[in-house]
Amino acid sequence: MTEVEGKKEEPEAAKKIVHTYPLIRHSDMVEEMKGEVMELVVTACEKHAANNEMAARMIKETMDKKFGPSWHTVVGEGFGFEISYECKNLLYMFFGGNLAICIWKCS
Repeated sequence: MTEVEGKKEEPEAAKKIVHTYPLIRHSDMVEEMKGEVMELVVTACEKHAANNEMAARMIKETMDKKFGPSWHTVVGEGFGFEISYECKNLLYMFFGGNLAICIWKCS
């Protein structure tokens, strides 16, 4: 570490990148649906910032109403997954840094 103006600075490699915008990691949804789902995720995560379960419930219930039943949603940090899903119905993204959201539909 180096000191600049009395403050300790971390080396560039040690700094964490925090994304404040939605970051899509994988999606096979059509562009129109993906845009709507991203807006829904941002709204739910901002509204229920302290409660991932409520954010997931809001996303799932809205998706079921808008695009038909059998949607599944996971909102959290530090999880992995292996799923079977209906083609053109998967979105995996990050929001607000390290909050991951996975949404998929099963037939």
